[in-house]
Amino acid sequence: MAVTLTLPVIFFSSHFPPSSSRSRCKTFSSSSSSCCSSASSSQMELNNEFGVTKFKEFPYVSAPHRNLMVDLVSKVENRLGSQLLPCSLPPDAQYYQNQSGSAHASLHIRSGNKPSHSQIDFILGSWIHCELPTGGALNITSLSAFLNPLTDAPNFLIELIQSSPTSLILILDLPPRKDLVLCPDYLHTFYEETQLDTRKQILEKIPEVKPYISSSLYIRSVVSPTAIMVRIETEASRTGRVEEFIKDHVDPIAKEVLGIWLDQCACGKREVGEAERAILEKRDGLIKVKTIEVDLGSSFPRLFGPEVADRVLGAIRDVFTV
Repeated sequence: MAVTLTLPVIFFSSHFPPSSSRSRCKTFSSSSSSCCSSASSSQMELNNEFGVTKFKEFPYVSAPHRNLMVDLVSKVENRLGSQLLPCSLPPDAQYYQNQSGSAHASLHIRSGNKPSHSQIDFILGSWIHCELPTGGALNITSLSAFLNPLTDAPNFLIELIQSSPTSLILILDLPPRKDLVLCPDYLHTFYEETQLDTRKQILEKIPEVKPYISSSLYIRSVVSPTAIMVRIETEASRTGRVEEFIKDHVDPIAKEVLGIWLDQCACGKREVGEAERAILEKRDGLIKVKTIEVDLGSSFPRLFGPEVADRVLGAIRDVFTV
């Protein structure tokens, strides 16, 4: 399975079925020189509105799952407000599908507003729906938030992966941006004082919940000691149990963890010297490269075909390198 972009979107490659189909890249013509700038601007706004609407639909998941994701995205955007720029992705990177129509996805990225001295690098949300050859479908929804070197506080990540009505994988974490052995105060501030481990313990007491262990050593190396990585497996006779689990357990815990991140990480102030900023910038950059070249670079072409994959990954690279 691919994991979240460790950026928010780490897709677990093993969950994606191999595809021999090739996607045709949809192209959008640029405005001719005779078009006035206001018309071009209006079209861009319409395209962006369409992309945002498609993203926030989360059309292939259950109501509790959809409500959770919409609430999380809204909470981030409402709290950060002017610190975020509008999504600037091209329309065909905000919503896309493969040639056969068996896979659909939406991508939503909002960069931090640098003139406002925002500590936000970007927030990245996505959903992906893929019909499986064996029947059923794989649905992945994710939301990640990355901070820039003005602070050393952790990032935020949540991903829900569902490949059947009776199973769900949850990844929820504040991935650290410093070495926790070398920086015990960092461990204490963000992971011990916040009691993040108690949320994990609550979930682990539920009978259907088992630990989820990623096959990727890299993924296991970038998450925190308090990361929630669990799998819920329910009996086929218990219709709606996964939806009940999301509503009663995942929803409140995810919102608590996001609240901690917003209060203490995104909006908290940390003193970061120039030398440390350089180290953070290098580390953050390596994670972005790893995400694109390994995580997404391997799964996207198989799922959407090389043309669509190149287009979408190119748009992500543009955001990462701004």
